[in-house]
Amino acid sequence: MNKEERDLVEKARNGESEAFGVLYDKYFDPIYRFIYLKTRSKVDAEDISHQVFLSAWQRIEKYEFQGFPFSSWLYKIASNAVIDHWRTKKPDVSIDLVKEDFLKDVPDFHEDVDRKLKIKLVGNAITRLEPDQQNVIIMKFVDELSNKEIAGALDKTEGAIRVIQHRALRQLKKTLEEDKKQKEK
Repeated sequence: MNKEERDLVEKARNGESEAFGVLYDKYFDPIYRFIYLKTRSKVDAEDISHQVFLSAWQRIEKYEFQGFPFSSWLYKIASNAVIDHWRTKKPDVSIDLVKEDFLKDVPDFHEDVDRKLKIKLVGNAITRLEPDQQNVIIMKFVDELSNKEIAGALDKTEGAIRVIQHRALRQLKKTLEEDKKQKEK
């Protein structure tokens, strides 16, 4: 954690809402992205993200510097919030219920279909990983956190994070290959 961030956190711990606002602005997008990739719902990701920051603000005075960036603490709160969300989640309406011609008149719909399908395939494969593997892959490759930051967020060692990452990538590759074989049948 750099000195500027440490000062902001200290000010926020002392009740300065403006300092927490700066931290909010800095970390909202990556926390939202992490939650979105775990929930696959914009509405849920927005709601949970706001809950994460509300919870962080309510508990900021108890935050202790432990050698990890402030973001690690936020990711830990976010990870727990996603777990709580899935425990209480109500069933969603399936996209399969949308009429096939619904998107035919959308401009430029066909231009990015291949790229979007690949992203969707990888996203679906990520959802089939174990929760720790999902967290590591999203934090590492989407949010570009260091192994140290991820270790702090997940209460694991950096070595454990490297092992989880390796296993997750191996499992992702296997899942994507299996999915490709299924589609070719």
